[in-house]
Amino acid sequence: MDYRHAVAADARAVADLFAANHHDALTPRERAEQGFVQGGLDVDAVGSMAEDGSLLVADDDGRVAGLLGLAAPEKISSPPPPVRALLDARDSLRWRGRPLSSVPFLLYGPVVVAAGYRGRGVARGLFDAALRAASGRAEVLVAFIELTNQASWRVHVDGFGMTPLGEFTLGDRAYGVVASPVRPATPPTA
Repeated sequence: MDYRHAVAADARAVADLFAANHHDALTPRERAEQGFVQGGLDVDAVGSMAEDGSLLVADDDGRVAGLLGLAAPEKISSPPPPVRALLDARDSLRWRGRPLSSVPFLLYGPVVVAAGYRGRGVARGLFDAALRAASGRAEVLVAFIELTNQASWRVHVDGFGMTPLGEFTLGDRAYGVVASPVRPATPPTA
């Protein structure tokens, strides 16, 4: 499995994978078992994310097995409502005793793994790729997870050890904010 930044040629496959795992495309049982994503990620959005380097993919010999968004908050020109709510909560969220607003961070997510690749370490590979990609750019990765998405919570908090920072509500949806430290880049050895 190759974990890399997305390119324009990935746009259709990534958009299709996202759409297939969208909350509204899944049954309640599927959402409970596998998790879900919200919002929109069409071909144009994927192309823009690939162009600015804010999308990672798991590539299995030319087949997109998973995706992970990784963006600097200041580079999101029109944040969707949940991202805006998270950004608005930065002063009240604390990372290691400091307000999140004073910590360099990258937004982590959405994350999707194709059905045929689940349970094979692809989500972990994407998480590790995100940590490597963030090294030297941020101190912490920050994500929000809709609290009804317990499958995602289990993967990220229970599995990857992401730390809960707090919650916010947007309309009738509650979200948990979680974070993971970014390891410093290892200098090359001679």
